[in-house]
Amino acid sequence: MNIARLRAALCAALGMVAPVVAMAGNGPDGYPARPVTVVVPFSPGGGSDNIARYIASRLNDRLGASVIVENRPGAGTNIGNEFVARAAADGYTLLFGQVTLSINPSLYPKLRYDVTQDFTPIAHIANSPTVLLVSATSSFKDVKTFTTYAKQHPGEVNYGSGGAGTSVHLAGYLFASQNTLDMQHVPYKGSGPAMVDLIGGQIQAMFDTAPSAVPQVAGGKVKVLAVTGDQPLEALPGVPTFAQAGYPQFNAPVWYGLLAPTGVAKPIVSYLNEQVNLILDEPETRQRLAQLGSMPVKGSPEAFGRFIAQESDRWRAVVQSAGVTKD
Repeated sequence: MNIARLRAALCAALGMVAPVVAMAGNGPDGYPARPVTVVVPFSPGGGSDNIARYIASRLNDRLGASVIVENRPGAGTNIGNEFVARAAADGYTLLFGQVTLSINPSLYPKLRYDVTQDFTPIAHIANSPTVLLVSATSSFKDVKTFTTYAKQHPGEVNYGSGGAGTSVHLAGYLFASQNTLDMQHVPYKGSGPAMVDLIGGQIQAMFDTAPSAVPQVAGGKVKVLAVTGDQPLEALPGVPTFAQAGYPQFNAPVWYGLLAPTGVAKPIVSYLNEQVNLILDEPETRQRLAQLGSMPVKGSPEAFGRFIAQESDRWRAVVQSAGVTKD
């Protein structure tokens, strides 16, 4: 076959394949007809990223087109959040949102996106508890011994977090204020460095999200005194909730969910919501989320939107009380 005929054959083959690729999606009007990008506003390898990648892999199997995870970390998740808020409202750029969407509007006076106006909630995926960690060699046996010591030694207990204004920092502030504890907050650039200092004894305690803490607990380097939420966590057997430990007023959940830029067609939003809920029904998904320290949450886009609004009210009060602002 000469070159001209080879080119003609290749063009014909590509012409036959192209319509199949374009109509590969299983959703309304053939959606998605090309790869879908899920933006994770965190660095690879963390708790949020692990959950996002699992859900994306299952969506990849169900949608009939590739689902790609793209990490856009920085500025307290604002870089990734703003990127999606400004993306085309066509259903091909989605945000793996997190509790920071409920916190940042109160934390950043100059925020360049509006959570209510710039995003369409798609599906609530999971909630994770916040945990109180101490070193594995610590003498603290439970929350009561910890709080008793902190009250008897005002200003001497240092607790770390993944950064000022993060949900775990605010959780620590909330716990201290509810129990009239004078503790010193030590902010770190991420939970990793804070964990290192906790293990090494440079700080006495740390508030962290369960997905981040579970691997360290499994490795025997730290121990958990309690978890927030209504029920104990499967990944941390034997660890009580704060309510069970005698502190029912303390709760600081971390949530994860899928959102899109405002304006995405309702049939696409409904389709994605349905697919996520079906994924959350799968025993394998429930098992994987449990391993990652999270609990699945199903519901409608409207219910997810109401939940975000409620959480925004919760964290607004905490941010204002803490007097924390960021540029």
